[in-house]
Amino acid sequence: MEYLKAFLLGGFICLICQILIDKTALTPARILTGCVVTGVLLGAVGLYPVLVDWAGAGATVPLTGFGNLLAKGTREAVQQDGLLGALTGPLTSAAGGITAAVLFGTLAALVFPSKEK
Repeated sequence: MEYLKAFLLGGFICLICQILIDKTALTPARILTGCVVTGVLLGAVGLYPVLVDWAGAGATVPLTGFGNLLAKGTREAVQQDGLLGALTGPLTSAAGGITAAVLFGTLAALVFPSKEK
């Protein structure tokens, strides 16, 4: 059942983004930024943790989950370190994911070098 919930929520997020791509003049960069901001806003009103509890990876893997992670890290760091936490919190909370993306991106570039068309 956990996989079904993750698929349903993750699929719904992807569906909304695909509709925005197909039916609006928004660029993909604006849609992706909107996803991150949506995650921040849903986390601010306390709705995103409910989604994470219900769907697990279906809520944490999409970009909305990344936005929620940044906001959560910022809140915790500001409570602990004051205003300086607004600068360090997002980087600290997302360091693992950012490091993995850079590492795996570098490995993919080494294994599959780019070619001219």
